[in-house]
Amino acid sequence: MLPQEVLQQAQQQLLDYQGSGMSILESSHRGKAYEAVHQEAQANLRELMAIPEDYAVLFLQGGATLQFAMVPMNLLGKNQVADYTHSGAWAAKAIDEAKRIGSVHLAADTSAVRPARVPLPAELALTPGAAYLHITSNETIAGTQWKTFPNTQEPLVADMSSDILSRPIDVKAFGLIYAGAQKNLGPAGVTVVIIRKDLAQRVGDSIAMFLRYATHIKENSLYNTPACFAVYLLMLFTRWLIKQGGVSAISKRNQEKASRLYAAIDGSSFYRGIAHTDHRSQMNVTFRLPTEELEAEFVREASACGLKGLQGHRSAGGIRASLYNAMPIEGVDALIEWMKDFEQRQGKVRFAGKSQEVA
Repeated sequence: MLPQEVLQQAQQQLLDYQGSGMSILESSHRGKAYEAVHQEAQANLRELMAIPEDYAVLFLQGGATLQFAMVPMNLLGKNQVADYTHSGAWAAKAIDEAKRIGSVHLAADTSAVRPARVPLPAELALTPGAAYLHITSNETIAGTQWKTFPNTQEPLVADMSSDILSRPIDVKAFGLIYAGAQKNLGPAGVTVVIIRKDLAQRVGDSIAMFLRYATHIKENSLYNTPACFAVYLLMLFTRWLIKQGGVSAISKRNQEKASRLYAAIDGSSFYRGIAHTDHRSQMNVTFRLPTEELEAEFVREASACGLKGLQGHRSAGGIRASLYNAMPIEGVDALIEWMKDFEQRQGKVRFAGKSQEVA
């Protein structure tokens, strides 16, 4: 979801960007109009996340999927081991890709734990001298999220595609952060990478120029034509976030949204949360109904009422409500009222007890 204010501004500027006579869609990535967009988007991210000067802010393409490969290509030496945590479906994809490139050690694996949760920092079995430790900060499918990040000697690498800018973090605690923009930053098409500059120098000579972070740092993310319109919308989105009061303000709103929805789930024997209560995501609230038939009907009726995108991931089923930054509290309240109405009409079948696990 994008803020309506952002969409309206993009619409107003679509045919003629700031009197240039061209749409930003038509502007050269080497021209002054886009150069200003590019610089502001970087500056906004630095302001919102308090990014130090020894970190680069990159606008790349290929989503988190390409980063699954670029991270080990750039940071994992031939005789080194990379530590990974396995917390669910997206962590698994990062692990599988890294194994194609080098040696991987599972520092923790909670992928089969039910109720779903992420590893605890105390559970990590780290490799002395590892090249880095990789985590997935928020698992969208299971609806789980790291609440406390590991404090390690090795560089901490995080896939934050689904919760970047949703809560305050200390960038200095990480060596590299990457995130597809399409959940909390803007539309699909641009991937944000925040990397400590010294780490980019690890890359070996055999890695193609395009796949080197050092290349994109040197060229200010203009080595190839960037996703200009996606970066433009990211600029507008980050402007909007600053206008809302920054990350601290949006974090309080996100906490309130999630708290209200989890309270509605916990107060009912018709709905049941999937994630462990201590590891619940503020971004992706996952829950089940007593039967899959009821879940299908729930999704159909909700969509007809204007509540869209509630079907759980195809690999997991159930219901998933995504509460990304642009979702207003009013949207959550509308969902809760809908849930109460559906329960009143369909709630003859109920779970036996809140401790019962849903497959």
